[in-house]
Parts: sequence; structure tokens; C-alpha cells
Amino acid sequence: MNTESTKAVIVTGSTSGIGFAIASRLYAEGWRVTLNGYRTEKEGADLCAKMPGADYVDADVSTSDGAAHLVKTAVASFGQLDAVVNNAGVAWRIDHSDLDAVDDEFWDKIMAVNLKGPWNVAKAARPHLARSSGQIINNASLAGLTTTGSSIPYAVSKAGLVHLTHLLAKALGPEIRVNAVAPGYIDTPLTHEWQSVRDYVEDNAPARRLGDPEDVAEAVHGVMKMGYVSGAIIPVAGGLQVL
Repeated sequence: MNTESTKAVIVTGSTSGIGFAIASRLYAEGWRVTLNGYRTEKEGADLCAKMPGADYVDADVSTSDGAAHLVKTAVASFGQLDAVVNNAGVAWRIDHSDLDAVDDEFWDKIMAVNLKGPWNVAKAARPHLARSSGQIINNASLAGLTTTGSSIPYAVSKAGLVHLTHLLAKALGPEIRVNAVAPGYIDTPLTHEWQSVRDYVEDNAPARRLGDPEDVAEAVHGVMKMGYVSGAIIPVAGGLQVL
């Protein structure tokens, strides 16, 4: 039997783009998947129809109550929790030089979803993951490692998530492994119109191509199988990190 077929995972922000690709890959590998995002009950049911046996929970992980509800529902559905993929995130393009375009609401939204969300889910999931010797995978960004990103607040939120990954790996080991992937430009509905970025990646990345959601899904699944890796940040950027 595929050992992954006995395991259960939550993928936050998994109704489209990178999150849906990660959920789909893990489902194909035999994981029992709980999807999460902002959808109507019918839309959630439609998503689950593509993955028979999967579950969908509409929960705002930027709040501790939302994260607790998500974890509680997932555990009730599958009886256990073996992994969490913290993928939920938001981004809007604001030129780094345009400081005046960034207001308090923008900062608060970015930090709440991109940084506080993974913290909330990690806290709620901890006792369940400890019982299963489970793991957490955070979806950070190359913007958290370099001076790039769709905006300064976005880059700072992802830098915070990188450090949170390191801190949680130290705090939660040995029972729970914690790692992160750090995508560069990934072609999704959110980023598809960023033509100048697309051109730069195709012209300069050592891979000479755009990234796609399946590239990130492959990296997540690979890291999940690396039993002696914790506290690692894995770039998924076609080599952009070396420029």
C-alpha cells in the first residue's frame, strides 16, 4: 500500500492557482486532502467533485478562530492530521519606490494573511501533527530572500514567513518538521498580466522559462518526503535566486 494513502493534509488557499496544484498533486499521490479558501458551498462542492473523497472548509486563516475551525473540521473528517501546507496568501503590485501608495490597510491585510495565517494554522495544528510526527510546509517566496516582490509589504511578509519557518522548525522538533518552498515568478491568474516580470524571467532565469503551479506542487511533494530535512527554504525559481 502507498503509505501516503493513509495520511491527511490541509492545504490552505487551495481553490485556485498554486494551492489547487499542490492539493491536486497530493491527492494524486494518495493523500486525503482538505481544501480551503473563500468559496460558496456549491463552489466548494464542485472543487471536491474533482477530488472524490476530499473535503472543503471555508475558513479565514488570518484569524485564530478561522484556523482553529479549519483544523478541527479536517481532523473530524479524516481522524488525523499528518501535514499542513500553508499556501494562503495575497499580493498586489505596488512599485517599491512608491511608499505613499502603501497605507495601513494594505500592510495589515498582507501581514494578516501571509504571516499571521501560517502562525495561526501552525498553533491550531500542533497537537495533531505532534501525534502523527507530521510536518508543516510554508509557501514563502523568493521575495522573502531577495529585494524583489510585488510590493515592499509583500516581501517583508514573506521574509517573516522564512524566519517563522526557521523558528518553528527549532521549536517544534523533533515531533514536527517545518520547511518552506520559495517560489519565484509563477504563472497564475494573479500574475499572468505582469508582462514586464514575465519578460525578465524568460530572458534572465537560468531555466529560461516561466514557472507554473505544478513546479511548486512538485517541490512541496518532494520536500514532504525528505524525512531528515527541517528548517529548509527551497527556492522554486528556475535559478533566479543565483542572479
